[in-house]
Parts: sequence; C-alpha cells; structure tokens
Amino acid sequence: MWKEFVNSISKEHHFKDPASRFEITQIQKELNVELPEELAALFNETNGVFDNWNCPLIWSTHQIIKDNLFYRNFEGYRDIYMPFDNLFFFSDAGNGDLFCYAILKNGNIEKNDIYVWNHEDDSRTWVAASLKHFIEGWITGKIDI
Repeated sequence: MWKEFVNSISKEHHFKDPASRFEITQIQKELNVELPEELAALFNETNGVFDNWNCPLIWSTHQIIKDNLFYRNFEGYRDIYMPFDNLFFFSDAGNGDLFCYAILKNGNIEKNDIYVWNHEDDSRTWVAASLKHFIEGWITGKIDI
C-alpha cells in the first residue's frame, strides 16, 4: 500500500527491504514509544523512503533511533530548546527542521497529526493530519516550511 501510494505521487523515490520485527521493536524499546499504526505499516513494507539522491523522505528505523536519542540527550540543547521527550522525529526538511508525531506522557502517539519542529525558533507547528497527507504534501510541495 505505501509503496504504491508513494509511486502514485512520484516515481523519484525508492524503497529498502522491509524493517525487521527486531528493528521495529528496537524503536519502541529505545525510545519508549508505541509506533503509530500508519508508520508501523510503512516499515512492514520498507525501512525508509528515499529520493534519487538517497535523501530520506521517511527515515530508516536506525536513523529514527539515532536522531531521537541525540535530540533527547544532547546537553548543549537543554538550555536553548524545550525538551524533545514528547516528540517522535521521523523525517527532516533538509534545513535543520524536523517532522514528528506528538508523544503523550504514557508513551503513546494517539493522533496521527504531523508537526514540524523549527530549529531556529523552537516552535512546533502542525503540518498534516496523517503520514499519508504528510508524504503527499511534502512530495508535491503543498507542505512548505
């Protein structure tokens, strides 16, 4: 479903092998979060979505863990940014801004809403109602930050 959806918008993206159950479980374990169903379904088809230059539209499971842990734990950010523990980053805009889901205190992502975190002013702004709307909007330029 996800590969077909992305290809229906643009033929300029490629896919990796599906993420393993272990890789998906590692996200949940390392970041203490339950993946949204839509993102888990995407990972069951491909471990990330990439453009022709291998830039990710949707990060791999490895990059999700690495980057989320970095933003949550980097001491240099503690004095200049609000905490990142309630954000689940899964993509970037290529300019330092990151796309994310909101995490509730219990580690659940209850809404499929997608937000963008602005690295310059630390704002968190709603950009899409779901992963599907995010992918379509970002590829077509309807989402512009």
